[in-house]
Amino acid sequence: MSSLRTRMVWSYGVLITLVVVLLGAMFVTLVWNYYYGSAVGSVIQRAETEAALHNRNISYQPMEDKASYMLQNMSEGTAHLQLLDYTGYLVVDSDGLPGNGEVVETPDVLEAMGGKRGVWRGVDPVTNERIAAVTLPVKQDKHIVAMFRYTASLVSVDETVRNMLWITVLVGFIVVLLFFAMSVLLANRIARPIRNLTRVAEQMAEGDWSRRATPHDHDEIGRLAETLNTMASELTRREKLKNDFISSISHELRTPLTSIKGWSETLAGDPSDAEELQMGLTIIDRETDRLSGLVEDLLDFSKLYAKSIILHPESVDLLKPVKETMRQFDARVQREGIRLTANFGNTPPLLVEADANRMKQVLINVLDNAFKFTPSGGSVVVSAEQEPGWARIAIQDTGCGISPEDLPHVLDKFYKGGSQKMGSGLGLAICKEIVELHGGAFRVDSVWEEGTTVTIRLPLAVQEPPSPEEPGI
Repeated sequence: MSSLRTRMVWSYGVLITLVVVLLGAMFVTLVWNYYYGSAVGSVIQRAETEAALHNRNISYQPMEDKASYMLQNMSEGTAHLQLLDYTGYLVVDSDGLPGNGEVVETPDVLEAMGGKRGVWRGVDPVTNERIAAVTLPVKQDKHIVAMFRYTASLVSVDETVRNMLWITVLVGFIVVLLFFAMSVLLANRIARPIRNLTRVAEQMAEGDWSRRATPHDHDEIGRLAETLNTMASELTRREKLKNDFISSISHELRTPLTSIKGWSETLAGDPSDAEELQMGLTIIDRETDRLSGLVEDLLDFSKLYAKSIILHPESVDLLKPVKETMRQFDARVQREGIRLTANFGNTPPLLVEADANRMKQVLINVLDNAFKFTPSGGSVVVSAEQEPGWARIAIQDTGCGISPEDLPHVLDKFYKGGSQKMGSGLGLAICKEIVELHGGAFRVDSVWEEGTTVTIRLPLAVQEPPSPEEPGI
């Protein structure tokens, strides 16, 4: 396959060649018509002028008198003059030489025999030189009694036209060469940075994400190089997040599996101690739930990534799944000593088109994070209110908060941050994806060592549609 540089050079070359050939042909045509038209025109002008002056005087004279009159009154000028009879027989020419039985049968003479002015350009059969000839009939009444034939040599005109043609060909050839050279330079200027980008991309494809393209100009190729560098940086960051995720998820999976295996072996050895049996079963149950949660996160992430998650929306009061989720945390509230408060006030029903189970999944994940990072004695407040066109749910805790370095990335996939309690790094990313699939917005605000607020907005199922622009949350 030919390179971009080769295709550009040939494309420009063929284009400029066609343009030069077209312009050259037009110029040659103009030169040709100008010079040969001028030569023939001057002969025609002289022939018609003399015909107007002399034909009436000689039309009724005998042929000998016509010849004598021609030599005395019509032989001056640059054109060569010949007197022919009505059959084309050469009687005499302007040099005074009589015809030697010659009969002229050139197209101009044949046309004049028909009573019209004959014009012809070609090779004279007698002198073998190129001439322009004009033949005019001399009429007596309606009969042709003689013909005057004016001829002019085209040797000098041919030479001039030939020189002009050579100059045109030479200039056209130089122009084509210059444009070919310019097209090579232009193609190199475009293809060189593209080749550099290709080499960098190939090295990136082989796994070397440290390579960077050098943008030389602030044009489209320069912006492409900057975009490639940005993509490489983002992929490097995501690759690091993925590796960190694999490392952490391996640890997260290994820990409960170790506990389950250890207690299984312990209980299998001596199950007679009822207290130890109860504690072992409790730990196995807790660690199994933990494993199940990790697997669910991975499955949800896989579905979201493959765009295969299916929602089952229905008209539902958003307060209902919120209250049901809060009741599920009653036992945890008692166990961990954290206050869970509802702040609904006189909020009217928040009717939305949503998948209730998926929204409960989001609320459980957010509340679980809130409890995970809130110390005993702290509080978690769930509030709900209706905004113009939107239903708003906010979950605020008094936990440790999120550091300013981690806050911009907490919604990124695989991001775990510096805390040891961050889990799989998929929970909040999955929550954000589910809320956005509902046409809503998911936002996390936090102040380090003061607490975190998670805000969920969903469009209300009302007659007036919500604002097309996402609200500033």
